Amino acid sequence: MSTARVLGIDHGEARIGLALSDDLGMLAHPLETIHVRQVADPLGRIAEIVKARAIRDIVVGLPFRIDGSAGTAAEKVRAFIVELRKRLPDCSFIEMDERLSTVDAQAKLHAAGRTVKNSRSIIDQAAAVTILQDYLNSVTGPDALLEPNPWEDEDHAPH
Repeated sequence: MSTARVLGIDHGEARIGLALSDDLGMLAHPLETIHVRQVADPLGRIAEIVKARAIRDIVVGLPFRIDGSAGTAAEKVRAFIVELRKRLPDCSFIEMDERLSTVDAQAKLHAAGRTVKNSRSIIDQAAAVTILQDYLNSVTGPDALLEPNPWEDEDHAPH
């Protein structure tokens, strides 16, 4: 994986959650929530972020049904991707299964002491973090953050 940052998107009709990877492409961090009805051009805002941060890869969560099929919600997200691709033709788009990402994000926020009410403003970012982290783990592997054991090589083991 390159060292370019990756953008994660949790698309919703009311809000779009954004997450950004670190420079190493290993960890996802919350970035912002776009309130669709309050922003004149949500796609333009995403394009601004992509250009300002030199993002090449964009991971978008697809809300598949529990049985794995694509319903109308997934089709709406795919239509969103088509429109975003027109504005960002140099970016690659990766679709990730986001089933239960919001549930997972809410569980993590709850574990961190947040209630549903006081996490409402960041739940979309948290879901975007889950989607992006799942992607990063699939590319780098979940053990990428573990330090290598310097003693695995017998030539360097203490005697």
